[in-house]
Amino acid sequence: MIFRILVSIWLMGVGENVGMANFTPVQTQFIAADPGMTQKGASSGTGASQWGIWRKDPGPRGVRLHAYKQLEAQGGVAPAGWKFDRNDWWLEEHGLIMEKPDFPIPSGRYLLAWLNGQKAGEHAVLTVKGDFWELDGGATLDDVTHRPCRSARYTPNTPDASPAQVRQSEFPVRPGAVMPSVEGCSKQDYAVLFVEGLEASSDL
Repeated sequence: MIFRILVSIWLMGVGENVGMANFTPVQTQFIAADPGMTQKGASSGTGASQWGIWRKDPGPRGVRLHAYKQLEAQGGVAPAGWKFDRNDWWLEEHGLIMEKPDFPIPSGRYLLAWLNGQKAGEHAVLTVKGDFWELDGGATLDDVTHRPCRSARYTPNTPDASPAQVRQSEFPVRPGAVMPSVEGCSKQDYAVLFVEGLEASSDL
């Protein structure tokens, strides 16, 4: 009963901010958005089919770079249970090897934390329809990006390219900086968005 009351209060607050209350609160999920981070000032666009989502915080589930050999010895299975993919791997700003997000992000509506600018502390609704995405309330991608978070996807171009080639001295990465390149790999930086609610009438 207490949980239901708290949820009702939360939804009332959401309704005041975004003009709707049909979202279910969730433990924060994380969207990997805008590969290459080229659309910071946009409120809508295409490319969402290349976005992913972490349903659980990948940071605490990550593996330190210095433990990569141990990860290999375990067949690529991390202590948190996820499987490392040598052909498609991710790093975050502290030098943690992360599990991959789920691709693509499903179509639907997501309640995001508004993190920057005059409306920081409020919410914005992200609508995803296949490859198309749109933010409401005049929000831009930069408004809903968690700037201190840095994440990058690495795709090896040579057989021996791996986290073993990462220069650990380049971490932590300062807010706003690009993630380090890794010899033998292509790299794409991603913006990180915080999801605080999912559309109640959907299968998200």
